[in-house]
Amino acid sequence: MSETPHIVSDVMTRTVVAVGRDALFKELVQTLSQWRVSAMPVLEGEGRVIGVVSEADLLPKEELRDSDPDRLEQLRRLPDLAKAGALTAEELMSSPAVTVHPDATLAEAARIMAVRGVKRLPVVDAEAKLQGIVSRGDLLKVFLRSDLDIEEEVRRTVVSYLLPGNSVHVQVREGVVTLSGQLRDTSLIPVAARLARAVEGVVDVECHFRGVGPEESERTA
Repeated sequence: MSETPHIVSDVMTRTVVAVGRDALFKELVQTLSQWRVSAMPVLEGEGRVIGVVSEADLLPKEELRDSDPDRLEQLRRLPDLAKAGALTAEELMSSPAVTVHPDATLAEAARIMAVRGVKRLPVVDAEAKLQGIVSRGDLLKVFLRSDLDIEEEVRRTVVSYLLPGNSVHVQVREGVVTLSGQLRDTSLIPVAARLARAVEGVVDVECHFRGVGPEESERTA
């Protein structure tokens, strides 16, 4: 029925900065700085993702280098202390990596990011081989759709599909869809709103329908 939802492969970045498990600390810092990224996948073999190393993984070496934590603090910050003494990507990375498949919907990718508290996801195939990377910014690209594109899709996939024969007007401004007009069956209003909201790029949906009276319904039947 609908052209949406888009999937991760539609918006992901295909050229990805990555490192091997044996990459040394200074190389990691230099690579992050050179490519202006805050995290990168760690690969082994023929491109299989085994972890992700980020700026947050590297910071404990600076934060804790002059510290002398007491016993309680040591127990509380064991992971950070381990990273402070780490030298390679394998020792520093977060593993297993939180990943997503190319055919996942953008909503699925957004849920993974929210639940796992990450800003980006390596995109991997069925063998865990790196295909790309998707960021929060990539998931927001759907909101760059023009109002005209959204309006055309709502007409095609909501009005024509669910409300044929009804007098329905569609207007989209700044991503907000307004549906108005006359409906023979007003019980369809929540369904129409839900379908319109599912069109990617839609910010919100407003419905201003009125029901068709019995006499008018007979004249338009």
